[in-house]
Amino acid sequence: MRQNQPKKTVASTIKSVKPLVIATWKTDLAVETAAAYLAKGASALDAVEQGCRIEEANEKGQSVGKGGLPDRDGNVTLDACIMDEKGNYGAVLGVKNIKHVISVARKVMEDTPHVMLVGEGAEQFAVSKGFERENLLTEASKKAWEKWKIKSEYKPIINIENHDTIGMLAVDKDGNISGACTTSGLAYKLAGRVGDSPIIGGGLFVDNEVGGASATGLGEEVLKTVGSFLIVELMRQGKTPQEACEIAIGRIVNKPGKDFKNFQVGYIAVNKQGETGAYSIHQWFSYNLFKNGENKNIQSNYFNKA
Repeated sequence: MRQNQPKKTVASTIKSVKPLVIATWKTDLAVETAAAYLAKGASALDAVEQGCRIEEANEKGQSVGKGGLPDRDGNVTLDACIMDEKGNYGAVLGVKNIKHVISVARKVMEDTPHVMLVGEGAEQFAVSKGFERENLLTEASKKAWEKWKIKSEYKPIINIENHDTIGMLAVDKDGNISGACTTSGLAYKLAGRVGDSPIIGGGLFVDNEVGGASATGLGEEVLKTVGSFLIVELMRQGKTPQEACEIAIGRIVNKPGKDFKNFQVGYIAVNKQGETGAYSIHQWFSYNLFKNGENKNIQSNYFNKA
C-alpha cells in the first residue's frame, strides 16, 4: 500500500445525485418553487431561500411569516435561519414587522461578521438592507388570539403547535446541500420565547460532506437533544437518514420521566447520496419530497403506535 495518500472525504467517495428538495409538513408550493430553481441550475442555497419565502408570504399558514399567530401579548415575532454548503450560518430571532426573515437571515450570514441578530437590532438591520416594515398580524390571526385570551390556556396541541413551520433541505446539481428554517413559533408564547427553528444544530444543521437535517414540533424538546446536529452526526457514523431520525426521536422519548404524549416532534433528513428519512413521535406528521421529477406529500412513520 502506498503511503501518504490523501485521505478521501465522504463527499469525494459518493456518486453524484439528482437535485432534490425535502421539507416539513404539506408544503407543496414551497417545495415546487425550490425545485424549479434547482431545475434552472440555481444553488441549493437559493432554492431553499426562495422556497421558504413562499410560506412566509402565505397568510393562511398561521405559523410562518405574515399571518403567523402572535405571542400572548398580540405581537407576531418571527425566527429563521439558513445554512449553506460551506458551513456558513445566519439567523434572526424575535423579529417584528418584517415578512421575509429567511432572506434577512441570509443577509446576516453573507453581509455581517455575525451569525445571529435578535429583536429590534435584527429589524433595524433588515430595514437597512431594503426590507420594508409591514403589519404581520392579519385579521384572522388577531381574531384567533382574542378568542384564545378568553381562557388563556398555554399548552401545545399535537400537530398544530408548529404545523406550518417549514424546515427545508435541498441538494443541487453539483451535489451541494443547503438548508433553511422559518417560523412564527409557538402560538401565544411568552414574549421573547425562541424555539429551535433559528438555532444551529436544533432546528437545522447541514454538513456538506455528510448531509442535513431539520426539525419541527415543540422546539424546547428539540433543543434539549440538539436534534438536527445529532442526526447529521449519526449519518456521519454510517446511519441512514431514516435510522438517524429514529434514533433522534428515541433520545427524546426515552428520557426518564418524559411525558411525550403531550407534544410532537418530527425530523427530516437527507444524506450526500440523496437518501432521505423522516420520523416523528406521533402520527400525522408529513413532509413534501421532490425527487426524480415528482413532488409528493408523504406521511412519516412514527414512534407512538399505542
